[in-house]
Amino acid sequence: MTTAQFPVVLGLDTFGDVTHDAGDRPLSHAQTIRNVVEQGVLADQVGVDFFGIGEHHTDDFPLSAGDVVLGAIAARTTRIHLGSAVTVLSSDDPVRVFQRYSTLNAVSGGRAEVILGRGSSIDSFPLFGYDLADYEELFEEKAQLFAELRKGEPVSWHGATRAPLRNQDVVPHTESGPFPAWIGVGGSPQSVIRAARYGFSLMLAIIGGPPARFGPFSELFHRALAKFGQTAQPVGVHSPGHVAGTDEKAREEFWPRYLEVIRHVSKTRGFAIPTKESFGNEVGPHGALYVGSPETVAQKIAANLTALGATRFDLKYGMGGLPHEALMANIELYGTQVIPRVRELLT
Repeated sequence: MTTAQFPVVLGLDTFGDVTHDAGDRPLSHAQTIRNVVEQGVLADQVGVDFFGIGEHHTDDFPLSAGDVVLGAIAARTTRIHLGSAVTVLSSDDPVRVFQRYSTLNAVSGGRAEVILGRGSSIDSFPLFGYDLADYEELFEEKAQLFAELRKGEPVSWHGATRAPLRNQDVVPHTESGPFPAWIGVGGSPQSVIRAARYGFSLMLAIIGGPPARFGPFSELFHRALAKFGQTAQPVGVHSPGHVAGTDEKAREEFWPRYLEVIRHVSKTRGFAIPTKESFGNEVGPHGALYVGSPETVAQKIAANLTALGATRFDLKYGMGGLPHEALMANIELYGTQVIPRVRELLT
């Protein structure tokens, strides 16, 4: 599969996992958030293209207002693009999401992006009073409305999930057209088609198993864009990982934290508990985890971007319990060694 005519973008995503101190004690939510700001600033300094924050609402992931944190990062950076990874649109108001990210776009000088998702983690639904029985309808209607808001014109819209709009001007206006917007997809062909129908870019969230199985999604997306008369849009990949000086060190740092996090979330998400063998498969060349030395991670990114016809890769760095120092080292290696090597390999 060949890549489209879009530039290669190499970013970092975080869910703001609670970090631990040198004594393996969890830091406060406030300190974790302050650390994320420092991580975003470093990402800008070492040449990372994008820094994203995923929305969560639990004790383990206290980044419930990522756009506020991104605004703090925007004030201390000059070039890096900033956005959500992901915003749970189903339990939010599309108008308010648009306003928050168009405001971030203004503050950052045109560097905002948004990745929209239905919510694989469903904590926000009861928190904000939404019924999971409306899961599909909520996202379908709100994605449609968000697509209308991006046009930058007065909006007229009606549906079942929120009050109608009649020739409504929504501010602030963007300066130079709509900011980039993506639909995050974890395995649903219907979501791929929805992204194409409304003219969004496609972000493939690949967190387990062989990435190659997502190749048909890229092909479906491009066919659907053409069918709906939409302009070409890029395909991106979001996957977890950790970069350290050597493969052994990266795996040693990541494995116990990964095991504990998956064991914890499996209670509500139904994930299989990983074994050393399954972990070895995932960090290998055909798995979904990008854990290793800069060369190992770069080789894997370049191979999967090519195989999937994608031009964007966001490494979801961090895992609950990893110290801030290890995350900063990960970011520095990713920016100074992984990114240049990926570009070299793709060239």
